[in-house]
Amino acid sequence: MLRVEGISLTAGGKQILRDIHLEVAEGEIHSILGANGTGKSTLAAVLMGLSGYRPERGRIYFAGEDITDLPITERARRGITLAWQEPARFEGLTVAEFLRAGQTRKGAGFLSPDECLFKVGLSPERYLSRAADATLSGGERRRIELASVLAMKPRLVILDEPDSGIDALSIDCIVDVIRTIARAGGAVLLITHHEEVASVADRASSLCAGTILKTGAPEAIARFFRNHCQECLHINQPLPAELSRV
Repeated sequence: MLRVEGISLTAGGKQILRDIHLEVAEGEIHSILGANGTGKSTLAAVLMGLSGYRPERGRIYFAGEDITDLPITERARRGITLAWQEPARFEGLTVAEFLRAGQTRKGAGFLSPDECLFKVGLSPERYLSRAADATLSGGERRRIELASVLAMKPRLVILDEPDSGIDALSIDCIVDVIRTIARAGGAVLLITHHEEVASVADRASSLCAGTILKTGAPEAIARFFRNHCQECLHINQPLPAELSRV
């Protein structure tokens, strides 16, 4: 579904991503584990095609098509979506309108706004008519954004999880959403440093100093992350020889 070949990106005079190689299969949940500052959110921005994040080297393929030069709108039309670290506010829209706005594709298997809210632990009766604005708490906005991802029924969702502020209830909600997407045939690229969330994956990769060091079973990658990456000394710096050979 997704194939990344040799992506590199420099920003602000620093090389943030270095020769990234990555594959995510159809229906696969693939987690990216990395410490703060190792390039996780930059990778998400590059894959989604955000302005200012075009790689200077490498190619990105989605469902066999080279999408490296496609804008974010065209990637979205092909079924790619990105859930942000900081959920957006949408003045002038109710939650129901916000959830329906993302359903650019129709057909069997699409969930109603009521079903999407129920899936993320919010009462449709309480939230459908509420404004999707600053009156919602950060946690409520995060859950509503996850509900909007379910409403889209994406072919590939990139979940860029926040580095802080996730509690046990939020983790359960995220895991349930991820599994729902995968059961519907969508692929999930889960970018996180929370091992509890990453453990739901079919495969995992370790990101350090802007490059993929190791890909394998989630348990093995989580163990590598604990031993080498919790206090990363190589953020945006060249990797030492002993790690670059891992």
